[in-house]
Amino acid sequence: MKAMILNQYGSDSVFELTEIEKPEPTRGEVLVKIAASSVNTVDTMIRNMGKDLPLSPELPAILGMDFAGTIEALGDGVTGFSIGDQVYGCAGGLAALPGTLAEYIVADTKLIAHKPKNLTMREAASLPLVAITAYEGLERARIKAGQKVLVHGGSGGVGHIVLQLANYFGADVYSTGGGDRQMALIEELGATAINYKTKKVEDYVQQYTNGAGFDIVYDSVGGANMINSFNAAMLNGHVVSTVSLLELDLTLAHFKGLSIHVVFMLIPMLHNYKRADHHRILSEITKIIENGKLTPYIDKNRYTLTEVAKAHARLSSGKGMGKVVIEN
Repeated sequence: MKAMILNQYGSDSVFELTEIEKPEPTRGEVLVKIAASSVNTVDTMIRNMGKDLPLSPELPAILGMDFAGTIEALGDGVTGFSIGDQVYGCAGGLAALPGTLAEYIVADTKLIAHKPKNLTMREAASLPLVAITAYEGLERARIKAGQKVLVHGGSGGVGHIVLQLANYFGADVYSTGGGDRQMALIEELGATAINYKTKKVEDYVQQYTNGAGFDIVYDSVGGANMINSFNAAMLNGHVVSTVSLLELDLTLAHFKGLSIHVVFMLIPMLHNYKRADHHRILSEITKIIENGKLTPYIDKNRYTLTEVAKAHARLSSGKGMGKVVIEN
């Protein structure tokens, strides 16, 4: 099969189109012919940082985590899937798991689910990592109907899914954004848009919660913005973070009694730990999508397998809107 192979790490690394042996599924795995995959920030981090990240695969490597495609072969013991099924998942591209920048992937069935029937392969491939991350964070914060939920970065890959899921769960949803396009997308996805460039945290907390704070703050921005999340949360509230790689004074969080949930959805893949949770969440996401309650937002630019470098550059540029997808 054809694959885009990375032979070295670093910002100047190059993907090379290479013929390699097509893999065969072992017990509990399926062989999937990949129709599309998507680019996530973690993919560009692995490419640029290499072994400075403990999750990077050994070289030569096939990167790429998300995919959608069609099952062509079953390993022993596989149940619930058949040859010809259209599936999606996040199942490779790190540690010892070969990735999706190839014609085929062998995937653990615990890491995949049936593709939503009302999505194209391109749309479905954009979802697994961000959808699992969004769902897991809201689930761990025990979201309930009627709660007020604030999302930092609601127009981003994870954020735009959080907005829709929070609405699905019956919450009153708000999101920060910083530009006209971002604000318009946030409103389009059913949330009240807040311009963080013109409104201070204390101002919008007062305006939208009468000063009490939000039940859940989902922070997909991270860094110094974590303090904004603490300030925006209500007493005994929940703060969900997907970007918490920093040293931080937790005094404010302590005196407000906050519960902080760090979501790192790659743990099941890295450690073979509770992988079935990913199948469960993706199966729920499929139902939500087929009920018309969630739609992925895709970047307008289209890329083929041999244009991986361009797709990475598009994501890294910050100029795109929505998920960057690569089609086989």
